[in-house]
Amino acid sequence: MREMLKMWVAAAVAAVVLGGCVERKLTIVTEPSEAVVWLNDEEIGTTPVTVDFNWYGDYRVQITKPGYETLNTHQLLKRPLHDRPPFDFFAEVLWPGRIVDKYEWKFDLAPYQQPAAAQLLEQAEAMRARAENEVGKTAVQIFKEEEGK
Repeated sequence: MREMLKMWVAAAVAAVVLGGCVERKLTIVTEPSEAVVWLNDEEIGTTPVTVDFNWYGDYRVQITKPGYETLNTHQLLKRPLHDRPPFDFFAEVLWPGRIVDKYEWKFDLAPYQQPAAAQLLEQAEAMRARAENEVGKTAVQIFKEEEGK
C-alpha cells in the first residue's frame, strides 16, 4: 500500500514538473508606427510592441505620437476555452506541450487638428460652469454639516 502511494505521489510530482504551460502574447501595431503605448497606465514601449500578459479582460489603452491625436480606448481580451476551469488545469499542468496565445490589436492614429478658438472658449465655459456647480454643492454640504452641529 505504501509503495502504491509513493508511486502516485511521484506521478503527480512528475506531471506538475513535466507539464506544459501557456504563453500569452499581445502585439500592438499602429499606423503610423513608433507611437508610445500604455496598457492600464503602464508604458510598454513603442509600436510595433509585443508584451507578455497574465490575465484576460478589459485593458485601458493609451497611444501617443507627436503630431497625432492621443488615442484613449478600452480593448477586451476574451478568455479562450483552455483558460477556463477545468480545462485550465489540463492546459497549464498536464498538457505535455506549450500553448501559445497570440493576439494583435491594430490602431490607426488621426493627425492632430488644433481646435478652433470658439471651441476652446466653449469648453472653458462648460468647465467653469461645472466647477461653480461643484463649489456650490460643496458649500451647501458644509453649511448643512455646520448647521447640524
